[in-house]
Amino acid sequence: MKCIYKLLTAGLALLLTLSVQAAKPIAEEAAMVSPLLNGQQVPSVMATTVAGKQVNLQQVLTGKKTILFFYRGGWCPFCNTQMGQLKQISSRLNGMGFQLIGISTDAPEGLQASIKERDLDYTLLSDFNSKVSQSFGLAFFASQKTTERYVSKMKLTNPLQKNRQGEERLVLPAPAVYVFDAKGLVQFNYVNPNFRVRLDEELLLKAAELVK
Repeated sequence: MKCIYKLLTAGLALLLTLSVQAAKPIAEEAAMVSPLLNGQQVPSVMATTVAGKQVNLQQVLTGKKTILFFYRGGWCPFCNTQMGQLKQISSRLNGMGFQLIGISTDAPEGLQASIKERDLDYTLLSDFNSKVSQSFGLAFFASQKTTERYVSKMKLTNPLQKNRQGEERLVLPAPAVYVFDAKGLVQFNYVNPNFRVRLDEELLLKAAELVK
């Protein structure tokens, strides 16, 4: 009986782990995202470095406190402002033992351009196929109008994906900031479907100070 109980418990734990790490559906719009919440584990999902190397995000975060922020891309002026603000506090975050990592739909070449143009001193990772943002529950389908504007005018190379209606749309992440402890657990998160509104850097510092 005890053996059966142990097997059932182990099976349930495995199912819970898989359910947490499984990629969430892409939301039909930004207001419908279902983000990773406080207390949950960073998903085991692959991202791409500026050098084009595949890395497991879970392995990158585990063992070190991390500030992880999702932004749309280097073509977004609001994202550029945010990256600059984070650069101003990056040394303070480092002093508290945090690594700072940004993730966007930009290809590695786009990340390299952002680092060079803004003289960034922190890590950027590519999620050009939106697998990371999807695993965090942040991915959503942009409207047809937005898709046409950005793909044509901005010449984005992000692969379009089909929504439930079979329409090919651009997939973007809802801007978000996560604070992880060294075990890879979410201790604080800020997600806002309104891409024009970003987390104040002083509030982020206060949240970081509370993570042991």
